[in-house]
Amino acid sequence: MAPMINCLIQSAFQTGCLSVASEALMRQVLSMRGYQGYDLAALKQLETAIQSGQIQREANSSNPFALVDRRGKV
Repeated sequence: MAPMINCLIQSAFQTGCLSVASEALMRQVLSMRGYQGYDLAALKQLETAIQSGQIQREANSSNPFALVDRRGKV
């Protein structure tokens, strides 16, 4: 299941938008601990892109990655 996070993040970078469905799937994978270290690095890149405006979110919450803290722990 780990490649799913990378695939969803790549899609967000290609489209410039992170869909609600993609965000929900990433949260599900994270909650099931179905990820690798490189997924956390990709999530950090996604977070930076969202903060800079490179990628827009469909969802309205202010903290898209509440499951991932600043140390990369879930």
